[in-house]
Amino acid sequence: MSTPSFVFGTEDQSPFQITTRREIIKLLQGIVDHREQVTVAFHGGSEMLLSRLLEVDEKKDLVYIDCSQNPGLNDKIAASDGVAFETALERIRILFSARKVRECVHGGEPALCTAIPASMIRLQRREFFRVNIPMDRQLECQFTLPGGTYNLPLVDISCGGIAILDEQQLLDTSDDLLYPGCRIELGDGERVELTLKICSTLDVALPNGKSIRRLGCQFYDIQPGGMNIVQRYIMQLERERNARLHALK
Repeated sequence: MSTPSFVFGTEDQSPFQITTRREIIKLLQGIVDHREQVTVAFHGGSEMLLSRLLEVDEKKDLVYIDCSQNPGLNDKIAASDGVAFETALERIRILFSARKVRECVHGGEPALCTAIPASMIRLQRREFFRVNIPMDRQLECQFTLPGGTYNLPLVDISCGGIAILDEQQLLDTSDDLLYPGCRIELGDGERVELTLKICSTLDVALPNGKSIRRLGCQFYDIQPGGMNIVQRYIMQLERERNARLHALK
């Protein structure tokens, strides 16, 4: 089965492909151990689920995946011909696909599972690596719209842009539409003012069964010094994340 283009892109990624089973299992186990968030894309990429890997069972040749609380969504994933997975491990983007995912039981609880992939893609380009915003931060991006000013929560941030959640679908996602006068408060009095361009729109299914709109936004015009503020904040999040991981070892 070919790799789904809706997640992996169209560029030649063969130099980043891993086919050694031992290395694949090591990568998957690292994702499990670090409890990394995994995006599960199905139905040709039109639907997505935020999840995580539960276990890698080499003897059974299975990867167990946390399922949705919505049984209907799990049925859709199991019925989909081709499912794509995206995550990150130690600031490196990891991609793989499955021909089929089925419903199962793991530790007495409902779950999903699929065969250990024969290949994975490990993209080592770090310049626009996305860092997830910790849930206790609750960062928001302020948009000034004709109907007023609205604050939308951030999902992640990179030196190239941000991802936000637009639960009420307030933003127009038309091609090439720009949103000037946006503002992001990054804490400690640091503020970034910029223009954003929406580059991608995805309706994402959350583990609780609800659906929410996720928008990928590109930094189109950022105030002088703003990029330095963003870079410092990303480094701060990485230091805190590494400290938590070290404490768990």
